[in-house]
Amino acid sequence: MRPNVLAQTGRGLWVGVLALYFMLPLLALAIYSLWAGGNRYDFSAYAKVLSDPQFHQTFGLSFGLALETIAISFALVIPAAFWVNLRAPGLRTLLGSLSVLSFVVPPIVLVGGLTSLYKGPEWFVGTPQFLVAGYVVLSLPYTYRTLDTGLRALDLQTLSEAAQSLGAGWGTLLTRIILPNIRSAVLGGALLTLAIVLGEFTLANVLLFNTFAVYINYIGQTQGTPAAALSLLSLAITWAAMLVMLRVGRGKVELGGTR
Repeated sequence: MRPNVLAQTGRGLWVGVLALYFMLPLLALAIYSLWAGGNRYDFSAYAKVLSDPQFHQTFGLSFGLALETIAISFALVIPAAFWVNLRAPGLRTLLGSLSVLSFVVPPIVLVGGLTSLYKGPEWFVGTPQFLVAGYVVLSLPYTYRTLDTGLRALDLQTLSEAAQSLGAGWGTLLTRIILPNIRSAVLGGALLTLAIVLGEFTLANVLLFNTFAVYINYIGQTQGTPAAALSLLSLAITWAAMLVMLRVGRGKVELGGTR
């Protein structure tokens, strides 16, 4: 029993050290965000950030772009990943390799390629929606891997044959059979994409679009305590998204999407 007690104590000590390592900087950031000069501490920095029209405008823009990125990514990835897992498993390695190319190509190079490839039309290139093309590429490793893992956990052959024997077409099979069974993977990919788009800076900055990440960078260069408050708010948004993913992902989804 004694070695077990020592092992548990050692693990608890290491967990405590790691918790301090990660939490102390956040605690210092939180204290600084509340500093109002001298010995005064209040929430004036948070009030200033939350009352800034640029905060609402940039966050709304990035959130809308994230929704567009999620819709386009899933429209491309779900059918491709489903077909590969069902009919062409030999192509899984190829698709997996293609999906991680964004890790190899830096965002600044991706911007150069997008601007060289797309010269028009102005209603697309001259609007923030142009960023979605780059965001889809940047989020592809996460969306593909997440959805592929969810699909590989299913018996696609049996589900497909059972649905088709009852007269279901491919559209019905995907929307009413497959998607309900991988909704945890879908939600996980969506939240990861949301976090990526909200935090992406290079594409938006080079293309001169004022997104949430560009706004955070501007506040960080021009103001002190509001920058700390904004950093904590952005972390809180990301953590909230991750908690939702963990909460929904808890439990096993059974046939037909029921728990």
